[in-house]
Amino acid sequence: MIVTLDQLVDLVKEDRRAGRTIAFANGCFDLLHVGHTRYLQAAAAEADRLIVAVNDDGEASRKGPGRPILTAADRAEIVAALRGVDYVVIFPEATVTPLLTLLQPDVHCKGTDYTVDTVPERETVRAYGGRIAIVGDPKDHSTRDLLARIVASGG
Repeated sequence: MIVTLDQLVDLVKEDRRAGRTIAFANGCFDLLHVGHTRYLQAAAAEADRLIVAVNDDGEASRKGPGRPILTAADRAEIVAALRGVDYVVIFPEATVTPLLTLLQPDVHCKGTDYTVDTVPERETVRAYGGRIAIVGDPKDHSTRDLLARIVASGG
């Protein structure tokens, strides 16, 4: 379900009252590929609920010229349709630190291109007592590579 930040805060409070654990994942998710789905499925396995924060169009445009391919609203809708994803929120900040500080998920999930010690938000997560999980398959997939293959094929 795609929610506003205010709705998300209320939903997280309700889940915590019910004794549910919260996992958090984030990304651009422009041109969804198998690496994205494996990352999100693994993140969903870390807790009872999964929040996915999707970069807004301004932040996604930093990925390079012509990006994002899909609007934030479209990317959020696609991510929300995946099994295991409970809440999707679009965020405008350069990092998810403000969201982590506000929501304090039990688990902050990052892809295998990170280690626990290289996650940019690690100190924020440690400060509130959360944990970091490195999830998904090896980083053998990227939207950038997919776009390059499309261009190379004349698409």
